[in-house]
Amino acid sequence: MKISIIGAGNVGSLAAMRIAQEGLGDVFLIDIAKGLAHGKALDLEDARPLLKSNYSICGGEDIGLLKDSDIVVVTAGLARKPGMTREELLVKNSQILKEVSLKIKELARSAIVLIVTNPLDIMTFYALKITGFKPGKIFGMGISLDAARFVNLISQELQVPATDVEALVIGAHGEGMLPLPRFAKIKGVTLDEFIGEEKIKDLIGRTVNRGAQIVANLGSGSAFFAPSSAIAAIVKTIAKDEKRTIGLCSYLDGQYGIKNSCIGVPCRLGRNGIEQVIELDLSKEESAQLAKSAAAVAQATAQLSA
Repeated sequence: MKISIIGAGNVGSLAAMRIAQEGLGDVFLIDIAKGLAHGKALDLEDARPLLKSNYSICGGEDIGLLKDSDIVVVTAGLARKPGMTREELLVKNSQILKEVSLKIKELARSAIVLIVTNPLDIMTFYALKITGFKPGKIFGMGISLDAARFVNLISQELQVPATDVEALVIGAHGEGMLPLPRFAKIKGVTLDEFIGEEKIKDLIGRTVNRGAQIVANLGSGSAFFAPSSAIAAIVKTIAKDEKRTIGLCSYLDGQYGIKNSCIGVPCRLGRNGIEQVIELDLSKEESAQLAKSAAAVAQATAQLSA
């Protein structure tokens, strides 16, 4: 299996390492910055004897390396810098994503495409428009990372292993996310059996602000350990046809009462991409918040030229 990662920054290169170590396929790391992807691929090659793993990885700046890929991961794009508005970030990254999407359409028409570029939900919808791919074949990472953060914070609060906790987040990746405490469980027991409403609200707020907290502490750049882990988990689910339910930014065509927008919802994922959007039994308030989040994504994408 050929797996191409476009963007060799912290997220892309760490994702390449994790995917290669899993032995999921031949990994191609691509970045327009001269020498960056090639240098990181050489470094990852040197790690093989130490890791006792004979994975295959190469890197370069030629976008043609993605030809005939089975899976394409797109991390390319600018991080938001101090003083930069969200609108400026949207314009700049949409220009980058448009070029990348056209190349994917030209060189890897059969690929499953995972979008990681921010603002993620808008970029996923935009890439879908540009490529014209079937909705199940192009989707965004988003809420799988947000759910992991929710799980981690719950485990810390309750002082239980993270592996004992299940949690769900839906909606946009960012301030529009909607953690769902009603669906959170610790070894099958609902979260509200352990803590009260005020503490749950605090956990939700901390989940929504977790990314910003990490950025503030780093001082430059954003999270990369957890995002690269989320990417690798999604790629593994596809490559091994696990048919696992995972939170993804998916195109909706009537599910949850939403049409023609991309937003984070649980999906069953396998070798052919998204096989089913799982519809949760949401409350009226939760449904309204999800619809508002999806409408904002559709409105923002409509302003971008195809």
